[in-house]
Amino acid sequence: MPRRVRAVLGPTNTGKTHYALERMLAHSSGIIGFPLRLLARENYDRMVAAKGAASVALITGEEKIVPPNARWFSCTTEAMPLDRHAEFVAVDEIQLSADPDRGHVFTDRLLHARGLVETLFLGAETIRPLLQRLVPGIEIDTRPRLSNLVGVGHIKLSKLPARSAIVAFSAAEVYAIAEIIRRRRGGCAIIMGQLSPRTRNAQVQLYQNKEVDYLVATDAIGMGLNMDVNHVALASLTKFDGTTIRPLLAQEIAQIAGRAGRGMRDGTFGTTAEARPMSEALIEAVEEHRFDPLERLSWRNSDLDFSNPQALLASLNRPPPKSGLTAGRVASDLATLEALTAEADVRRAVTGRKATRLLWDVCQIPDFRKLGDDSHTRLCHRLFFHILQDGVVPANWLEGHISGFARTDGDIDTLMHRLSGVRVCSYVAARSEWSHNAREWQERARKVEDMISDALHERLTARFVDRRATSLLRRLDSDGDRQFLSAVTQSGDVIVEGHAVGRVEGFALQPLDDSPGPEQRLMLKAARRALLQEIPRRVQSLAEAPDEALRLDLQSGHIAWSGVLVGKLVKGRGVLHPETQVLRGEFTDAKQRDQVKERLQAFCQEEIGRTLAPLFAARDASAGIPLLRGILHRLEEHGGVMPLSTEDRTLPPQSRAHLRRLGISVGREAIYLPALLKPAAMALRALLLSVHTQTPLVETDASRVSIIHERSNVLAALGWRWSGPIWLRLDVAEKLAAELAQLTRRGDRPAPANLSSRCGVAGAALPELLKALRIPFRTAQILEAGQFGPCTPLMIRQAQLHRQPRGQAKKATTKRAHAAPRRPVSPDNPFAALAALRMRAPH
Repeated sequence: MPRRVRAVLGPTNTGKTHYALERMLAHSSGIIGFPLRLLARENYDRMVAAKGAASVALITGEEKIVPPNARWFSCTTEAMPLDRHAEFVAVDEIQLSADPDRGHVFTDRLLHARGLVETLFLGAETIRPLLQRLVPGIEIDTRPRLSNLVGVGHIKLSKLPARSAIVAFSAAEVYAIAEIIRRRRGGCAIIMGQLSPRTRNAQVQLYQNKEVDYLVATDAIGMGLNMDVNHVALASLTKFDGTTIRPLLAQEIAQIAGRAGRGMRDGTFGTTAEARPMSEALIEAVEEHRFDPLERLSWRNSDLDFSNPQALLASLNRPPPKSGLTAGRVASDLATLEALTAEADVRRAVTGRKATRLLWDVCQIPDFRKLGDDSHTRLCHRLFFHILQDGVVPANWLEGHISGFARTDGDIDTLMHRLSGVRVCSYVAARSEWSHNAREWQERARKVEDMISDALHERLTARFVDRRATSLLRRLDSDGDRQFLSAVTQSGDVIVEGHAVGRVEGFALQPLDDSPGPEQRLMLKAARRALLQEIPRRVQSLAEAPDEALRLDLQSGHIAWSGVLVGKLVKGRGVLHPETQVLRGEFTDAKQRDQVKERLQAFCQEEIGRTLAPLFAARDASAGIPLLRGILHRLEEHGGVMPLSTEDRTLPPQSRAHLRRLGISVGREAIYLPALLKPAAMALRALLLSVHTQTPLVETDASRVSIIHERSNVLAALGWRWSGPIWLRLDVAEKLAAELAQLTRRGDRPAPANLSSRCGVAGAALPELLKALRIPFRTAQILEAGQFGPCTPLMIRQAQLHRQPRGQAKKATTKRAHAAPRRPVSPDNPFAALAALRMRAPH
């Protein structure tokens, strides 16, 4: 039969891979190469199901399953056994020939891999011009997508629909988004290229079995991984390609977005998280599958010269032989070869073609760990000399490395690192000519990889899946108004369908963990039926609770019921009449909240009335005396202490006496109730003033006579008198002024010896204190040189009243009255008419 070279091109979801497998299994033998180990393993399982394990082989860098009579081979593109003759040869995702890192492998297969009967390349339409130029006579078929792909713009993470895949471009981004999805939507599966096939399949099953509704992945899902995805959301429109951060190409977006909508079911795509919305032109290009064709493919010479390392390097660096081909980036195998060739011991050891070929084979060990240092080069150096000198890799080397990785403790990153390490061991063991008992070492490495893979799957599931929240959310969404089994225990735990979703504290539902708002709303939605019965019961219980069950915090203004915060004080119509505000709760209607507010309001007024009882008793006792009623009204408005006004200074003696009987003092500076200066009343008044003025609380210790604090209007309103270096409590200041006035009624007197200790200040600060209290004094006199005897002490001086004999005072008053000019009387003054009559009256 004549050889046919064909290409099947088209977007994702065109059935290209399925078609290729059918074509291959129709031949007596075949080899197909896939871009990922995951895909090779997935399609190997499909081929085994169709032809049996004895007829199907799997070859990847780390895994080789080759039965003696194998006829069909599923491989990674790099591991395709081109020395075998097969009727059919196919390469999937052939457009990866343009990739600067791995493209040279795909280009080599494009130029040289041929089946005895049929050769088939599968890929995107963008490679068509280069296929026609580089492979003369190639037959090209184009397949349309089986379903539509529709752009829907930017969607927030919290609003993404179920069965969505979120794609990020680094492990850190994947973990961060997965954590958000766990908190907001219950959980997600994780897909990354670094995962082993076993872990990847377990995560896929987690998603496919609908244990979770979301998938967070890297762009590895764009390479033919088929899952039940309705929407693909890109978390970024840029990626790091190994050298720089660059924008995603339209065809790359299409490759990833094409995972949405499989078979005949349409799919949608867009952006999410921090990614900006796509432009209209970009969306249209993806929807219509219109992309710029590839201009060149990566190439590296495969006809190598193994005469010596220098010749090998020269042949690897040979320039491309045709237009449309270009040298890609330096791959890790070439970089390792250059590093080892530069070492003197390697140059001395490599003396012929066999050693040079061995050196190149060792350099092709993949750098799975990607530690960014020379550890991979050192590893290849040791293995090269082991094989060169001993013929094989020592058993103790394989045993030490495999056993060292055979641990399942540690976090996700630790397990990923061990998985990368055991993959290196698997690759070495897969080269059967490099070790004795290669099959045994392959089995050992596979078991360790499976063990780590299972542990990694468990860690990923434990970290990023909340099965309780996921199941509750799904049942709420699907069951509608079905009656859920829900209850609140005596301890306040909320149980829904056997799951503990939180605790009721007061009237609010607290989730079991400290999740932000979206997860809290999820828990509230699940617990609402239980709370429909519990909240009214608690409201009624609070309404009937005694005052002893409630407590007002004098520091924060919060009100607690049985130790749980349920409300707080806010500004009301007056200092002593604050309002109460009910804290957040799961109330079903406004009536329940109003009931709680009324009970808290009644408690607060009772607490204020009890603590400030002397003020309210005085107010009630003065109800029948207009003058005193006005003073008490003002005193209540000020919170128990008010400054002395001009009218207050002229109060008649009987009114002052009546106020004293009511417990009210009229001092030199203020009218106040000494009972309200006691610690309990002072603390409550400080809170009430803070709430009313909406200023920070000023803490004072009313058990002390003086405090040190900066100047403050609030302290003055509370009943403290600014006295120079300190604040004196108002009753102490008034008592001190009265005592000193009594002491000096017959003349100047030395300051009492205990004056400074009574005020709580140092003796040197007394002059400043007396000056602030407007008490006359004379400072102590220090003896001058030549003078002897005791120093003159601090003297309290007698207040000067400027009294005159009664007769002289009367004459002076009359004289001033005659001498003083008459002031003009305003015509608007109500007494202007009386003034006019007086002026016309005869003297």
